[in-house]
Amino acid sequence: MAIKTILVTGAAGFIGYHFAHRCLSLGHRVISVDSVNDYYDVELKKSRLKLLTAQANFEFHQMQLEDREGIAMLFRTHRFDRVVHLAAQAGVRYSLENPFAYTQSNIDGTLTILEGCRHQQVEHLVFASSSSVYGLNTQQPFSTQHHTDHPVSLYAATKKSNEMFAHSYAHLYNLPCTGLRFFTVYGPWGRPDMALFKFTKAIFEGRPVEVYNHGKMKRDFTYVDDIIDAMIPLMDQIPESDPNWNNAHPDPSTSSAPYRLYNIGNNQPTELSHFIEVLEQAIGKKADLKYLPMQPGDVLSTYADVDSLANAVGFRPKTDIQDGIAEFVRWYREYYGV
Repeated sequence: MAIKTILVTGAAGFIGYHFAHRCLSLGHRVISVDSVNDYYDVELKKSRLKLLTAQANFEFHQMQLEDREGIAMLFRTHRFDRVVHLAAQAGVRYSLENPFAYTQSNIDGTLTILEGCRHQQVEHLVFASSSSVYGLNTQQPFSTQHHTDHPVSLYAATKKSNEMFAHSYAHLYNLPCTGLRFFTVYGPWGRPDMALFKFTKAIFEGRPVEVYNHGKMKRDFTYVDDIIDAMIPLMDQIPESDPNWNNAHPDPSTSSAPYRLYNIGNNQPTELSHFIEVLEQAIGKKADLKYLPMQPGDVLSTYADVDSLANAVGFRPKTDIQDGIAEFVRWYREYYGV
């Protein structure tokens, strides 16, 4: 395996931390950019970074993605073999409160990264998208061959925009781009704004667990190690023009440009009420459930079709929710001293 220099945006974040950590363990050199904003606990982000900066091949730059000159300088002073763009303003519900944070980070920031890749002729850009792009689609499992023209949150709209920007650059500048639609990622070092973290914290603190839509929602919960297992080989799966692509009947997942889209999910949706039961068992304590209505921007169900990913890199998720939740609870107890 050739040792690479990889730009990872968002290494202070949940998936970015795990991906950077895996790359370092494989001997790659990792350069990272992250704004370390205060959308959630900055100390958690600093703790992730502390583990990464303890390793010799890691270099960190605290910077806003939309800082055009700073990002351009970073691309000029390094020769990146791969760019893995995971930084974003996350969260569906927060996008209702602070919409401009999403256009600045997710659209302006992504455009800055695309420009850097274009001018430095990067071999392959891998970027994070989201299952939220499926929006009002009800045909399941969600396939990358489905059209995604009806997002129900600004967050989803920015992720869909990222896919369209990347395709434009693949077409105009022959920049190979691969988009990854993540499905409800969870695991150790996870985000405090996501269900598993919030529920765990509430149960340990003896507070009510707020359950939207009375628990009648399904999510394709995907363990973070399974996500990384797919990303590592995809990094070297550089897309080429699809010779079978037909612009009279366009397949959204491929293109005449060097561009591909993949779902990365568990391929097995779990009802939220069952998810909570598994969590209660892992903690050894019952939750005090407070049922609430459906929230704006939420969808009832997500379910990933991962056949194209399996064909590309042999991906099959390995972690069931019992094991994944147990691992998260073990980490939470250790990190917070519960």
